[in-house]
Amino acid sequence: MNKFKTAIAVAVSALATVMMAAPAMAARVYNPDTNTWEQPSVVIANSKRANPIPKQLVSYDGPYKPGTVVVETAERRLYFVLADHQAIKYGIGVGRDGFRWAGQHTISRKAEWPGWTPPAQMRKRVPDLPAYMPGGPANPLGARAMYIGSTLYRLHGTSEPWTIGQAVSSGCIRLTNDDVIDLYDHVQVGATVVVHQ
Repeated sequence: MNKFKTAIAVAVSALATVMMAAPAMAARVYNPDTNTWEQPSVVIANSKRANPIPKQLVSYDGPYKPGTVVVETAERRLYFVLADHQAIKYGIGVGRDGFRWAGQHTISRKAEWPGWTPPAQMRKRVPDLPAYMPGGPANPLGARAMYIGSTLYRLHGTSEPWTIGQAVSSGCIRLTNDDVIDLYDHVQVGATVVVHQ
């Protein structure tokens, strides 16, 4: 009889643990770049950290005309080319191993606080991803997104500024929310984007 009572007590305890954990998991926010689930309060609190790589106005003697976005993946910097041989230099997060790419495209669309529909390839890798996540502070795309041609890639914000300067994404180029808002105000639809490895 004692074994039976013990078994019931263990089962009730396990059930209570699962029931208590379910709401916590449901409240978490998925970060597609690190393939982890995080508490929204942690994401929002972390978003208040200072940008580890502040933007700078720099001299620029590259071959690209003003209005061009140049991504230097190895340097983990993005340059928005200005007139008079200058550029705004931003710190960025880039694709992790196996997700880096290079090429030239144009900005095909811009969005403020964009919603996120995970691509089929990403949902295949991480089956429990939501089919859609509305825009907002906890959304992985952050405050702004600039869509790169017909690719799956974007220049977008992040609520994880501590990842700037790292190779953590699934191919998108991420900036802090403050920096992506600044870049968004400069970049026009149709602008050239050049990504170098």
